[in-house]
Amino acid sequence: MSGLLAGKRILVTGVLTEASIAFHVARLAQEEGAEVVLTGYGRLTLVQRIAKRLPKPAPVIELDVQNAEHLERLAELVGRELGEGVGLDGVVHSIAFAPQEAFDFLNADWPSVATAVEVSAFSLKSLTMALLPLLERRGGSVVGMDLDAQVAWPKYDWMGVAKAALEATTRYLARDLGERNLRFNLVSAGPIKSMAAKSIPGFEELADVWGTRAPLGWDLADPEPAARGVVALLSDWFPKTTGEIVHVDGGVHMMGA
Repeated sequence: MSGLLAGKRILVTGVLTEASIAFHVARLAQEEGAEVVLTGYGRLTLVQRIAKRLPKPAPVIELDVQNAEHLERLAELVGRELGEGVGLDGVVHSIAFAPQEAFDFLNADWPSVATAVEVSAFSLKSLTMALLPLLERRGGSVVGMDLDAQVAWPKYDWMGVAKAALEATTRYLARDLGERNLRFNLVSAGPIKSMAAKSIPGFEELADVWGTRAPLGWDLADPEPAARGVVALLSDWFPKTTGEIVHVDGGVHMMGA
């Protein structure tokens, strides 16, 4: 089998609908030769239905990253799907959530902020450690989804802080697990009209920035450019790249006033 990910085994989190970047990562990964396992949270039957729309139906494992029992069993369940002693070559962290209160920066309470940080940032560490027995067998790549945290975005508020924590978490994981041949990188993508976007109050105001400031242009309905960036980082074409943030945002991140 040929392809950028030929022979690789990849776990993809965050697939909910066909509009999600994670779905297109899973699709492209399969098209590039990978065997894919998905995780789902909450609407598991929906994820299972969406998984059947991939080029090859993929198994779905339930995962709530705030549930210690789910994390403790994750490696075992993934191992069952992949086969005894096989291991993982890559993980896609496409998990983010904040309560509505966290989108009001000055009035948000700590429990809301803590949830945003735990689910959106700390979960990268907890997911990695849960899967470490599988990942360290072969070495490989962990790629997370980001929205550039160097600046303050309209309406993004404490989710923006959580993304800054995600960026820092990526660097520390890259530092501590590089000796086990594990790479950690992020794709900072422009906004996509997905199920997750609908949960952000004022998403349209945030997305409007891309309409006027992206030198390469940006299509809110096209998740594939970001998905291609993730697949590239999962591949062997970046063997010595870690702790990096790759911007797939049409160039908005580098524009001045």
